[in-house]
Amino acid sequence: MLESFSSNSVATDTTLPHLSDDGALTRAATCHVLVADDEPHIGRIIKMKLEQGPFRVTLAYDGQEALDVMQRDDDIGLVLLDVMMPRLTGLDVLAKMRADDKLKDVPVIILTAAGQETQQRRALSLGASEFLTKPFSPKKLFARAAQLAGVGADATDAE
Repeated sequence: MLESFSSNSVATDTTLPHLSDDGALTRAATCHVLVADDEPHIGRIIKMKLEQGPFRVTLAYDGQEALDVMQRDDDIGLVLLDVMMPRLTGLDVLAKMRADDKLKDVPVIILTAAGQETQQRRALSLGASEFLTKPFSPKKLFARAAQLAGVGADATDAE
């Protein structure tokens, strides 16, 4: 049930058209983001928002699928994990990421409807970069994702 940026895109093309400050059309580097949420509509909303900027988004619908994607794709630059998912929770995935040399430094934003303080403390102690409670502001999520991915400040202005 995996959705990716585009089934027709060339795998080696990691750039998107972008207008430079002088108005010239250039190619801006993209960041591959994995969004893992068992609620498909939430994943699609996040995907639509992030793809307004320099992000290429892959969706996963449970924790094990998220881990499978990360093992398969070497270019994941940012991960968004829902806490409550089937098979593996977002916190389980985060713990496995931090124990894996390939994934231990990938920034992670934890998303949850629960917002329990114990979950937040555990997520941050496991190395989460950010913890956001649903409902969250898509604009705030985009800005934080752009900051963690190290994309230009102009990309954070997506509406």
